Amino acid sequence: MDHSARPLFAKINQLKIARESIPFIVIPLLLGLVTAAFGFWYVCGVLVFVALFMAFFFRDPKRVPPIEQNVVVSPADGRVTRVTRLAPDQEDSPTVVSIFLSPFDVHINRAPIPGRITDLVYSPGKFLMATNEKASLVNEQNILTIQGDQITVVCKQIAGILARRVVCWKKKGDNLTLGERFGLIKFSSRTDVILPANVSVLVSVGARVRGGTTVIGRIS
Repeated sequence: MDHSARPLFAKINQLKIARESIPFIVIPLLLGLVTAAFGFWYVCGVLVFVALFMAFFFRDPKRVPPIEQNVVVSPADGRVTRVTRLAPDQEDSPTVVSIFLSPFDVHINRAPIPGRITDLVYSPGKFLMATNEKASLVNEQNILTIQGDQITVVCKQIAGILARRVVCWKKKGDNLTLGERFGLIKFSSRTDVILPANVSVLVSVGARVRGGTTVIGRIS
């Protein structure tokens, strides 16, 4: 094998997709085979494109968390749309960081700190646009409380106008390592993380972050 091709093959071998993607990929492919058998090549092409996009959407890339101590990493890929104190008039108020995930972002959620899930609550609700500030209150969501050695954070998986299901692979009492996968949100969505007052937030609105690797806060 050409030595120059080895890095490419190594990357291909590392490609991984979430298991929830299987019906979204297999069904369009099967329909594509049927339409091809009847000579509807344009329809077949569209269906194959849909299957490929679903494989892209549900991709689950390997991430290596930072080795630094006392840091909080982003729980999701996307764009920071909100950095706000929950009680602006109080110095010891927690801060909420909201991350919007477009259909082109990786939709895997990862642990912002190492710790134990002390509470996990599923809340059915509406499907407002994920960028709407009310979404964190009224939309369908999973709310995880993760207790670490130094801090406790709350992480919310919030469904958006396209996302119709939030998925969590963990349960109450499970331990998480820094950056470990704990779930995903199907299609465009939002992830909120609520940080206590002793965390210095290092990101601002508009910043692009990567789940499990981008440091968004430092514990003081």
